Amino acid sequence: MTTYKVGYLIGSLSTTSINRLLARAMIKLAPKELEFVEIPFADLPIYRPEYDADYPAPARAFKEALAAVDAFLFVTPEYNRSIPGGLKNAIDFASRPYGQNSFARKASAVIGTSPGAIGTAVAQQHLRSLLGYCNSPQMNSPEAYIQFKPGMISDDGSVTIKDTEDFLRNYMQELHAFIVRVTTVHPRKA
Repeated sequence: MTTYKVGYLIGSLSTTSINRLLARAMIKLAPKELEFVEIPFADLPIYRPEYDADYPAPARAFKEALAAVDAFLFVTPEYNRSIPGGLKNAIDFASRPYGQNSFARKASAVIGTSPGAIGTAVAQQHLRSLLGYCNSPQMNSPEAYIQFKPGMISDDGSVTIKDTEDFLRNYMQELHAFIVRVTTVHPRKA
């Protein structure tokens, strides 16, 4: 059995984010072949090209964390019809300096939750555009726009709505299958 290490990035910097709760639930429902590690980015300064010559310590640590995983899971809210600024800043650091794009040829998946009826649909499309530019193969199906309802996920990550639990379990199985396909085409470096 091959185990794949998946780095997950929570788009919101809030410790009480419903997207953090969603991530906890998804990890709990994931196949045993997937190992998860959160890749935090709250300590990154605002990116600017002057950093390319010598990344600050938090950015170096961030790039090392990205390099240590086989795939990425983005769990993000939608702010003003886009992704949060902190996540965009993290993507800017990850994709630079030129020729050192941390997302290139690594599988990625995007999901998010919001109290709104369309979930995080617009933010996800924006994020998919960024990841496409970063040459990250993306799991395009199933799409997942989760409308958050109070009590839907308990504090320990248990999903209380059977249909939602089944959907998320299937999403994680599909993520595993997608990572296997991508790593077959783009094998890990020895």
